[in-house]
Amino acid sequence: MELIAITDDQHPIEVLASKIIQIIDVVDYVHIREKSKKAIEIITLLNILKINKVDMKKIVLNDRLDIAIFTNLSNLHLPGHGLPLVDVKEYFPNLRVGQSVHTLTDAIQAENDQADYVIYGHCFETNCKNGLPPNGIERLPEMKKNLTIPIYAIGGILPEHVQLLKENNINGIAIMSGIFSSRNPLDSALKYYERCKLTYEKEI
Repeated sequence: MELIAITDDQHPIEVLASKIIQIIDVVDYVHIREKSKKAIEIITLLNILKINKVDMKKIVLNDRLDIAIFTNLSNLHLPGHGLPLVDVKEYFPNLRVGQSVHTLTDAIQAENDQADYVIYGHCFETNCKNGLPPNGIERLPEMKKNLTIPIYAIGGILPEHVQLLKENNINGIAIMSGIFSSRNPLDSALKYYERCKLTYEKEI
């Protein structure tokens, strides 16, 4: 099971870069989701990561096609209300592009529009979606039956949820505050990593 870390738009560039550098070796991808930051700030962040030898194939930009093209990144993630996925894939076929989905219908449409993966949520209660009831995980088995592309879960996922999500055979999990709001992002990422990557005797 893969592990995605998603930035929480709560830190200045230098602090955020430090957090990403700390965790990059124990996650499969880092999604840069910094809605409040200007383009030049995100470009500065990417430059810091490059200077520090971060594997840029692990970096995914959220909703910023312009910056992805400008900086020659290979990964883009679109929100459900973002740019038309089918057009992005047509004009930029070499980009790996995923989309956020909230229903089975959304997920099927994303695959039809040539999404490379979907992130489904929010699965559990989370402060990031305060007041909104979670979508739960009941739809995940049906999604797995209907989709051929990878499916990732997001939203309120704690380390103790990972085994339950594994049992639904999804491809990975996406964690925001559980990693980037932590006082020690590496320790937190490792807790998820161990549960995502290691096989325990009770699972056999």
